[in-house]
Amino acid sequence: MTARRHILLTLLALCAFATAAQAQLVFTPDTWDFGTIRETDGRVSHTFTGENRGNTPVVILDVVTTCGCTVPQFTKRPIRPGEKTTVKVTFDPANRPGAFTKELGVYSSERKKIATLTIRGNVTPRMKSTEELYPVDAGGGLRLSTTLNAFSYIRPGQQVQSAIGYANTSGKTIRLELRPLESSGLLTVTAPREIAPGEQGSINVAYLIPETDPRYGTLRDALEVRVDGRTNGTAIVTHGIGIDRTPTGAEGQNAPKAQIIENIIKFGPVKHGAPRQERTFTLSNTGSAELVVRAVETNGRIATTLVPGQRIPTGSSFTAKVSVDPGEQDFGVLTDFVMIVTNDPLRPMRRLRVTAIIEE
Repeated sequence: MTARRHILLTLLALCAFATAAQAQLVFTPDTWDFGTIRETDGRVSHTFTGENRGNTPVVILDVVTTCGCTVPQFTKRPIRPGEKTTVKVTFDPANRPGAFTKELGVYSSERKKIATLTIRGNVTPRMKSTEELYPVDAGGGLRLSTTLNAFSYIRPGQQVQSAIGYANTSGKTIRLELRPLESSGLLTVTAPREIAPGEQGSINVAYLIPETDPRYGTLRDALEVRVDGRTNGTAIVTHGIGIDRTPTGAEGQNAPKAQIIENIIKFGPVKHGAPRQERTFTLSNTGSAELVVRAVETNGRIATTLVPGQRIPTGSSFTAKVSVDPGEQDFGVLTDFVMIVTNDPLRPMRRLRVTAIIEE
């Protein structure tokens, strides 16, 4: 036998041994299809059967799934060679309509994944009540699907819009009024003035920033909901972040890139009677065009020396200060943020968390 052949046979033997060791616990089958199930019927279960085909006992340490809708049941009793064990998997279809596939990893006491179990199926959704479809009671028989519309980035000249569902659950026609509490001046609202009994529809909201008059930073609007001249305190809130338009052509190729190493600024414990405290952070431009700060916002409990209009050439940095006056704060944990909007087209918004503990 040549040395090369001897080495080859040795490697094949090692591979076979490793494969056998990895495949000690075998589930047949390892996949189960529930088919079509109805959400109204509740939980369904299937029991997988596994056999220890190795030469040593196996202990299942854990069966891991990434979804709380899938719950495994198993024993940690040692499974001797040739013995069988079971893993019961229960799936809860509540509020999970449509097709699903869930994988569960079976881990041994050596913390190694030794098997994968899969369940799949399709959930037929149940009919939802009006209260479930429109969970917000706005008073006077009016119900809304939500009171919050959170748009992400809003670019000049590009309209973003969304809809809030409504239903009149009363037995009479109601009058709807949306009274501005906060206004950006850029929100358009389309809503009926009267809603008939049993009528369902949508309140449409849209933002449009003019290309000739860009706006940067947070855009926020709040509308008080009044039914027949009365309100129960319900308000519709919409918000988004105004940024630069999307660059094209050469603009997109030669763009700035904002970089901030710090994600959180910690002042730590600070005495209430101490003088104003300062920390710093650095905003760098690692791109190929000038970086321009468009907006800087906080919740008002801290201050920063970074201001809109700050320009940072390519390859340069700007070190800004963040300060807090302990005497103006309540005792306990202080949490605020610095939100920075720049002309970086890939990541225009950055948020730094600021914390402190105000002590006596």
